[in-house]
Order: sequence, then structure tokens, then C-alpha cells
Amino acid sequence: MTAEPVFNEVIHASNRLQICAMLAAVEALEFATVRDALAISDSVLSKHVKVLADAGYVAISKVPHGSRTRTWLALTEPGRAALDGHLAELRRIAAMATTT
Repeated sequence: MTAEPVFNEVIHASNRLQICAMLAAVEALEFATVRDALAISDSVLSKHVKVLADAGYVAISKVPHGSRTRTWLALTEPGRAALDGHLAELRRIAAMATTT
């Protein structure tokens, strides 16, 4: 099924779009893996993840691991739908630049 093209201001920010794209390909990723892949600080990633979580697009879980706690991120079903719609809209916009 093709997603309805919808521009999504929450997802469109570069780091948030990359976070959603990374999470779309897997069930979940550890916070540190996303941070390292994007080469951003913990605080910057936390701020972007909070925006996505507040929108209901990303689920955060904390898992004890020895004496530490690891944070995992997962794209929710509404997050997947929003990402699909946003990507469809970006494809629609990009197609306007194609000459025939």
C-alpha cells in the first residue's frame, strides 16, 4: 500500500529524519548506536528523540545491563506511517524537478 504524501514538520528536521530512517529498518536500536551513527552529542539526540516521542513516533525503553541502563529506541506504528507519508511527499516534490 502506498502512503498518502503528507509533509511532516516533526520528522523533516535532518537529524529527526535520519533517526526515523534508521529505526524504520530495524525493530529497535540502542541510543548510543544512533548517536554514533549521526555523530551528535547525547543531549542533541535526546532533544530530537523527545520531540519524536512526544509526537508518538518513537518509543523509548530502558533496559538494565549490569550496573548500567541502556536506552533503546523504536519507531512506533504511527511513526512508520508518518515517515512513509513524509517520504512519499518528498518523492512527489522531487519529481517536480524532473524534466520530461
